[in-house]
Amino acid sequence: MGDLYRALADHTRRVILDELQERDGQTLFEICSRLSTRHGLGSSRQAVSQHLAVLEEAGLVSSRRQGRYKFHHLHTTPLRAIAERWPAPPEEQP
Repeated sequence: MGDLYRALADHTRRVILDELQERDGQTLFEICSRLSTRHGLGSSRQAVSQHLAVLEEAGLVSSRRQGRYKFHHLHTTPLRAIAERWPAPPEEQP
């Protein structure tokens, strides 16, 4: 679970997850473009690639190759472990 917390600790990685939530299956180029145009984050392709590697280690992102392209996909299952570890008190549950 430590990898999960480490992955979520970084602002850029959380923004990458937000972008994949909004539009799943993006290439590295698409993610870099969206980070730059929508969030003003001027991270290099190498830096974003490293962030994606951390997210993959935590199980939050997976990738698949299709021809020359590598598509990245969001997986929220690891986040359930956090929610289940500290469930809301009964009066706060919907």
